[in-house]
Amino acid sequence: MGNCIQHLAAGVTLIAADNTWIDGDAIQQLHTTLTLPGMRHVAGMPDLHPGRGYPVGAAFFSLGRLYPALIGGDIGCGMALWTTDLDARKVSLDKLEKRLGNIDTPLDDDWQALVSTLAPPDTGFDPALGTIGGGNHFAELQRLDHIYQPAALEALQLDPRQLLLLVHSGSRGLGQFILQQQVSQFGHRGLEQGSPACADYLARHATALHFAEANRELIARRMLARLHADGEPVLDIHHNLVVPATIGGEAGWLHRKGATPSSAGPVVIPGSRGDFSYLVAPRPSEDSLFSLAHGAGRKWMRSECKDRLARRFTPAQLSRTRLGSHVICRDKQLMYEEAPEAYKPIDSIIDALVQAGLVTVLARLRPVLTYKTHGECC
Repeated sequence: MGNCIQHLAAGVTLIAADNTWIDGDAIQQLHTTLTLPGMRHVAGMPDLHPGRGYPVGAAFFSLGRLYPALIGGDIGCGMALWTTDLDARKVSLDKLEKRLGNIDTPLDDDWQALVSTLAPPDTGFDPALGTIGGGNHFAELQRLDHIYQPAALEALQLDPRQLLLLVHSGSRGLGQFILQQQVSQFGHRGLEQGSPACADYLARHATALHFAEANRELIARRMLARLHADGEPVLDIHHNLVVPATIGGEAGWLHRKGATPSSAGPVVIPGSRGDFSYLVAPRPSEDSLFSLAHGAGRKWMRSECKDRLARRFTPAQLSRTRLGSHVICRDKQLMYEEAPEAYKPIDSIIDALVQAGLVTVLARLRPVLTYKTHGECC
């Protein structure tokens, strides 16, 4: 197990097996991040890949100073898993797709009472609530494909006869607005703990987390309503955030950028839209900064995906996956950018986490219907 927890340098850890594909630029970004003032420890997950200056699929622990730029613009991006009462044995994908229709538009007046109950007030971004957004965000109906730990599934009240709903989205434009304000005022040098600027950011950050969680719930409820189904939340976790933490006996700030917390109970680690997802029980560890991979992790830059794939696949062909699932995505460019080929195989990510002793796999989830966007714009 130990060889999957690699100590690349003092304060730099990488969770990866020998066959885990890791971009060298991402590792360089990991090392560069350690040079930020107050940074004590950085940890890359198996889905590590380069980001805009800082790596994605990583966690960062600092003392005395926190860094909004490490978290990025989609504060609160994360995953919510819901049960549904849709019968997995009687699925008609065409009917489900027709019922679902377009959920890119703002919620209508019938939803406003629930919006006011769930979401923080006066953010200026309410029209985005209940919408998924672009990039790698999605909502996906899934079925339980293989159960490894039946007792754990029973405890979570998951029924293999019924479909599940996984929602991946965040704070939409609100988080980006908050980040832009921070960078315009303070650049990338971070915020000193206890300063008025730090307190102000943390208050806005909390609002964005609240917004993101409400957004995922509204997406789930909107989809269930369209599908004439009922459901209940199973879990909801954030992948992009900063929290106070004590690690190695020191009190500081734990940042996650595309990393799943390992201290929040069972979590879902999804593959690409043409791959499985896994429900896992984390085993918290300081080596990984109490964090796990948040997905498969990109192999290719978005800008190169269409050139690599357009001669092999049409958008219509990409709307059907090797696992028999359907993908709703009317944005042709996004269809190529989010193709399964652009991502690492999810099994390689899960295997590295298992070998590192960081998770126990509870179940494998098979995609049934993935919603990205119904329109040409996200």
